[in-house]
Amino acid sequence: MVARDKLADQVAEDSDMDAPPLELTSGRKVRRPRSLQRMETALHSFRVLRGLTKKQVDNFLNSYVIYDLDWVDEGQIIEVLGPDYQKQIGECLSDYYSVLNHLCAIGELEKMYIPPVMDLHANIPTNQSLYEESITGELQLPMKAKVLDLGCGRGRVAAHISMLTGASVTGLNIDSDQVASAAAFNKEQRLPNGFFRADFNDLPLPFPDQYFDGFYQIQAFSLCKDIGKMCRKLYRVLKPGARVSLLDWAQLDAYNDQDPHHRVLMRRIKPLIGAIGTPTPESLAVDLENAGFKVLRMNNASINGLQSPLIERADGYFRMARMAVLGLVKLGLLPTHFKTLFNRLTQDCDAFVQADRARLITTSYHWLAEKPRKIPSDKNVATAPTAQESASESTPDPPASLNAVANEELSASSRRTSVSEVGSSEPNTKPPSSAISESTGITEPPPLPQEAAKAEYLPIASQL
Repeated sequence: MVARDKLADQVAEDSDMDAPPLELTSGRKVRRPRSLQRMETALHSFRVLRGLTKKQVDNFLNSYVIYDLDWVDEGQIIEVLGPDYQKQIGECLSDYYSVLNHLCAIGELEKMYIPPVMDLHANIPTNQSLYEESITGELQLPMKAKVLDLGCGRGRVAAHISMLTGASVTGLNIDSDQVASAAAFNKEQRLPNGFFRADFNDLPLPFPDQYFDGFYQIQAFSLCKDIGKMCRKLYRVLKPGARVSLLDWAQLDAYNDQDPHHRVLMRRIKPLIGAIGTPTPESLAVDLENAGFKVLRMNNASINGLQSPLIERADGYFRMARMAVLGLVKLGLLPTHFKTLFNRLTQDCDAFVQADRARLITTSYHWLAEKPRKIPSDKNVATAPTAQESASESTPDPPASLNAVANEELSASSRRTSVSEVGSSEPNTKPPSSAISESTGITEPPPLPQEAAKAEYLPIASQL
């Protein structure tokens, strides 16, 4: 196992730990979201929120219990949630994101993440686009690439990546509402992407060995129970030479767990950003290295290492929205649960800003790593699955009914007002023709294994 201090020193030598934010290498124009499309999306999400039942609202509020926990203290998790805690956490995450994604879509956070500050003079959607363009540059994807996205959300990031590169993106997400939204939007854009409902903590990943040309995730690993194990599974499904781009929440060196004020800030921030685990830059780099990857870069991707300008922008918008909502509720023009939702949404943002300015934490830490093109023999041994894992990771052809099931799921989702979208933050731009099948117009996403199709993994294939 690689020692943490040794790895940190090694990475510091290989790349400048205080390097400036990622430079754009794609040479493409920034796609600025269209205001009309965003307005249509916001109105749709507003209607969904208005139609929430009391049970849905209660489940959303109750889901916050998981953010008072941490993966490192399994004893406390079992005490609070019971021995089947992973199932309980999965249900809480689904309840949480099925509402939160619509709250975020009302403002500038349809993609559900506050990006690194790439341009101090630009808004949140433009900074998101700038960061996503940097991903396409650093992944160095080949033509007709296959890319994996864990925690894909509403599929807008996947759409942007596909538009820029022509890649086929496969996205996994635990919330069926977001998966259906992603599938509907990417189908509308005629993009070669597929989306599946799955809990990525239910390892192994349901894909063949050396299948993908690249991997990215944005602020999803804080929900990963065992990042080290996840990195090993990613190593298995990635081709030699494939790169991984990670952007996530991290506890920084200035944080002191013995400082009561720091602990209070941490407890307030985790529910706000939706984090269970709390990795450090070094711990995640160790997990990557131990899985066999070479860490090429690790740094805070925000200008000056501060995200607070964009955090404050988002907070300001939602606080203004909250005042308008409270007024409409008082006049009887909105149901009372709007007050409850917006009060919870706008809680504790001051703690996030304070901790960011003090450089205690960040949600814009970035890691870039690569699977070696020539794999050392010891890494083959280190990352080899157990016999049990090998058996469960086999990928037979899917049953003949799989496409029918997917089609039925997508058709059903389009009838539910809480899923399909009519607008987006990205323009309608087709990928290069090289990424499109001559026969159908759209390439096929990877099939799921037979066991997965029957059980936890419910496919909603955007190409149908």
